[in-house]
Amino acid sequence: MQILTSESIMLIGSVLLIAGVLIGKSSYRVGLPLLLIFLLVGMGFGTDGLGIQFSDMHTAQFIGMFALCIILFSGGMGTKISAIRPVIAPGLVLSTVGVLLTALVTGTFIWFLSGLSWTNIHFAFLPSLLLAATMSSTDSASVFGILGSQRVGLRNHLRPLLELESGSNDPMAYMLTIILIETITLGGDLSAWSVVGQLLLQFGVGGAMGWAMGKLTTRLIDLYRKTGGKSGSDEDPSQATAMISILILGSVFLTFSATTALAGNGYLAVYICGIVLGNERLPSHRGIVKFMDGMTWLMQIVVFLMLGLLVNPHEMLDVAAVSLLIGAFMILVGRPLSVFLSLAPFRGITRRSKVWVSWVGLRGAVPIIFATYPVVAGLEGAGLIFNIVFFVTLLSLLVQGTTVIRSARRLGLVDNDADEEDDFGVELADELPTSLHTIILTDKHLADGNTLRDMSLPEGSLVMMIKRGDRYMVPNGTRRLQSGDKLLVITEEPNG
Repeated sequence: MQILTSESIMLIGSVLLIAGVLIGKSSYRVGLPLLLIFLLVGMGFGTDGLGIQFSDMHTAQFIGMFALCIILFSGGMGTKISAIRPVIAPGLVLSTVGVLLTALVTGTFIWFLSGLSWTNIHFAFLPSLLLAATMSSTDSASVFGILGSQRVGLRNHLRPLLELESGSNDPMAYMLTIILIETITLGGDLSAWSVVGQLLLQFGVGGAMGWAMGKLTTRLIDLYRKTGGKSGSDEDPSQATAMISILILGSVFLTFSATTALAGNGYLAVYICGIVLGNERLPSHRGIVKFMDGMTWLMQIVVFLMLGLLVNPHEMLDVAAVSLLIGAFMILVGRPLSVFLSLAPFRGITRRSKVWVSWVGLRGAVPIIFATYPVVAGLEGAGLIFNIVFFVTLLSLLVQGTTVIRSARRLGLVDNDADEEDDFGVELADELPTSLHTIILTDKHLADGNTLRDMSLPEGSLVMMIKRGDRYMVPNGTRRLQSGDKLLVITEEPNG
């Protein structure tokens, strides 16, 4: 057996990254999630492809845990309380009750399949639930990668609803997975009261630690800024941003490890810590967000490449038929049933919105990472669980991931008038009491005249730039405007 050197590992890793980026550049043209490309690239370079050998589940689980902390924290930082406030209740119900229902319904179906003579899986009820639990959370990165790449806005607060659900449902799936593994390992019965007790403990400790660590990190950032403040020389702003970003990164892992040591859910804690920090007025906030976005993309890419290397495609062929049935059931029955039952009390959410939320419940890296836990625990049939989860994830990304935008358009849920601030690429310092937004001109805007001085802008607003097609223009009072022009407007915030 050939032992890989440090140089060869670096060579292989760099080739994987470059190949994935170049191949993934064209993925959105056909509607494929970018991260699926990295998963396929990893498979292409793996055992059944170019022959790279990687089968260390312990290392894969550690890298997955490391990456998931950063991904969830970054998702929390990007969650604005003002945006999710209208959908907090349905979002939290989906991420808890919805995940539980998905696991129960799909687990029961897997158990039913296991009892049929023609299938090649023979799971008892608890292992069937475990298999379903690992797949019960959804992946936000693929959905929003597709929506973001094509600048698609959504009606009915669907974007913040999915953002909240996908960011907060991984901890629930993790808790169910760990509880079921412990129950199977110890050979005990699964008591409903025991499950509820463990969930409340992990949610309570995780939520409290997340909030506390978020506040503590804010104080640490203030302490860093004040340290050496009287030395007579100001710190370089770019260095300050870099150091604060590293401080936050350290806080993420401290939050996870401390919460886990206290029997709480570390993933929930880092997500809530991210929400707390993301809604604070931090120095160099935009630079910190960019740093975390870069780290998040790197972690997601590394995880998908690693998972692609980890799987042996020829082993998935042995469970292809039953995996196809499980995946189809989860997509067409399990997920929709859990969504409709969870959202039944919320009369304000339309039927079309529920149908679309049901359809875009994509599976991603997280279920595959969770599927390594039974393998590491040495459970009987753990290899089958891993291969089935991998197959179902591929099926979900291929079928659902390629129809995200098409399904939203067919259901009439695309908001064509949504703001597109990124069209201009203009950023303002975080300390300024101003905000930027985009106005897309219609005939109604031009009813009183087709120049800026004919328009009635809100007090304290100023047009900074005009975009017409691919052309950018500096505004003035006499420039003729057209329907479809995009105006970049800066607005003074009250009490800024």
